[in-house]
Amino acid sequence: MSPLAVVFLIVFLDLLGVGILTPVFPFLIRQFRADAMTVGLMALSFSAAQFLASPVLGALGDRYGRRPVLIVSLFGTAVGYFLFGWAGALWIMYLSRVIDGVTGGNISTAQAYIADISKPEDRAKNFGLIGAAFGLGFIVGPALGGLLAKFGLAAPAFAAGALSLVTMAATWLFLPESLPPERRTQSPFHWREIGPLRQIFRALARPELVWALLAIFAANFAMAGLQSNFAVFAFDRFAVGPGQIGLVFASIGATGAITQGVLMRRFSMRFQPVSLSVAGLSIAAAGFLGIALAPAVWAIYPACMAIALGMGLSGPSLTGLLSSNVAVVEQGSVLGVSMSLASLARVIGPVAAGGLYDRVRPDSPYVAGALAMLAGVWLISSKRPAPAASTPSSRVVPSGR
Repeated sequence: MSPLAVVFLIVFLDLLGVGILTPVFPFLIRQFRADAMTVGLMALSFSAAQFLASPVLGALGDRYGRRPVLIVSLFGTAVGYFLFGWAGALWIMYLSRVIDGVTGGNISTAQAYIADISKPEDRAKNFGLIGAAFGLGFIVGPALGGLLAKFGLAAPAFAAGALSLVTMAATWLFLPESLPPERRTQSPFHWREIGPLRQIFRALARPELVWALLAIFAANFAMAGLQSNFAVFAFDRFAVGPGQIGLVFASIGATGAITQGVLMRRFSMRFQPVSLSVAGLSIAAAGFLGIALAPAVWAIYPACMAIALGMGLSGPSLTGLLSSNVAVVEQGSVLGVSMSLASLARVIGPVAAGGLYDRVRPDSPYVAGALAMLAGVWLISSKRPAPAASTPSSRVVPSGR
């Protein structure tokens, strides 16, 4: 099995665990607190921890390799899930999400791995494989989570933890290292050099990266509001329970898998990443407005599928823009900054969605999401990133496999 196929399997199993927990996440929290803001704050605790840790994990991956960082991240995810399912108090739930967030370098490290083994012109379509794995995880995961919830609300959390351990074992047994010692960062590791704000400001100061990074932040802000608030919105407006919420997320997953596993690979050969980013963010904005205006449950499905289609086109394209504009020894650090910015958006997004939902209108988080997506369109279309450099430092050195 090729390393790319192994990474696909690892990401699929990892996101399958996320998908399993999604339908029951707010219902587990509602055992202790029933307001939308608490659900948002729970999501915030994970993202805040990930915001602080992602640049550190990225820098460690650049110095010591991707494989050990993936193994540690997956173990931390398993511990977080088991603790979340076992929790008998709200503070334990918060602790479980912080543990998962601190070790949560799974996706950014997988992206850096793909960048290590891909030619620059193939990165966008290969990054699409991560999105396809994400989509497949959300096809099976939420539906499975809804079924497992019949055995108790904690059952999906324990199942997600078990899957993380399986994924960790698969990484240990089958995934070769992608970054040999001679291609790693040689400078000593200093904590003071990799603080999240320092790393973010350095990246935002680079004109070839800033607009893609800000667009990634805007898109993740919108998606964080959706992911943390949708179950509350659907239950309150349409009396939808975990089972049907799982079906909605499964439709998102199916659309995302087809978009990133099939369409993205074809479109990336015909269109530039900038064009795909603009088109995808525009389609996602329309999907958010569709949720806000939905007159009945059936209308939510096409709106969510539009969001999945839009994110499926824009996500890999934006990541490809970043990766193709940095040197080999920076892949982990810059993609870690991207993940850190996405985590910062997921800190702000759920709180903003919960506050808008409780204090303005139930549909206001989705109007705000549409506006955030349109802000991303403006950023990319008005300030286009510089084309990928062709210097030796920005090319991928063959790994010998």
